Amino acid sequence: MTPSWRKPFGVLMILTLILVWCVLIASAAPWIGELPVLVQLPIYLVAGIVWIVPLKPLLRWMETGKWRE
Repeated sequence: MTPSWRKPFGVLMILTLILVWCVLIASAAPWIGELPVLVQLPIYLVAGIVWIVPLKPLLRWMETGKWRE
């Protein structure tokens, strides 16, 4: 059985996604920091969850080679 290149590439894509998302949120932190704490909380909660959304198709592609079912 020949090893697939999709898994190492997928791991690099996941790490890149996390890095880009962190830079994006960190660059918005000064603007978000000016908001009241009760407004900051949902923003950071949503930002902490949203990056997970593209992982399902990426993980599916890593396993099967197809983006959709």
